[in-house]
Amino acid sequence: MPISEPRGKRGPDPSRPGGAAVAASAQSRLTVLSGPSGVGKSTVVAELARMCPRIWVSVSVTTRKPRPGEVDGRDYHFVDDGEFDRLVAAGALLEWAELYGRQRSGTPRAPVEERLKAGIPTLLEIDVKGARQVKRAMPGARMVFLAPPSMEELVRRLTSRGTEPPEAMARRLAVAEEEMAAADQFDIVLVNTSVTDVCRELIALMAQ
Repeated sequence: MPISEPRGKRGPDPSRPGGAAVAASAQSRLTVLSGPSGVGKSTVVAELARMCPRIWVSVSVTTRKPRPGEVDGRDYHFVDDGEFDRLVAAGALLEWAELYGRQRSGTPRAPVEERLKAGIPTLLEIDVKGARQVKRAMPGARMVFLAPPSMEELVRRLTSRGTEPPEAMARRLAVAEEEMAAADQFDIVLVNTSVTDVCRELIALMAQ
């Protein structure tokens, strides 16, 4: 399916008990959620989709291969290097980056612009470098930084995974420190002490 077609991460039926809602608006504003690796962005977004299915979460395009259980168009748009080059050359990505020297990922522009034009509350979950690119492309975007309760807690979360060799973990921790230092470049900082509380704050922000 072309990446410009309406696809996204969906939550439950809004008619179900406990579902939150954000009304459509002709003045919908893009919200960008960013923060250091390990802070819990993906967990927050998954819960947000459950609590408020009206919010549309952008689906990234990536050159890496699908992992077991991942579905094209739902988790990512999986493309080869040639197609990714075409998207970059055409200006079809709001932001993109090469990750770890092995793969490239980015945010398709057209689906985001389509949702905003239709008045649908739209959220991007990306890293700090990507957030800076989006801010340059869409200066009116609402920039939200998700912070850990403390740097010590972030280090604990990152190292508790135990999935990377010491050298790779050292690089990841150094990047996390740099990303933490960027918090003051964002409009709003939310501290992730409770996923549910963060989601409620995001829903309230996006309803403004």
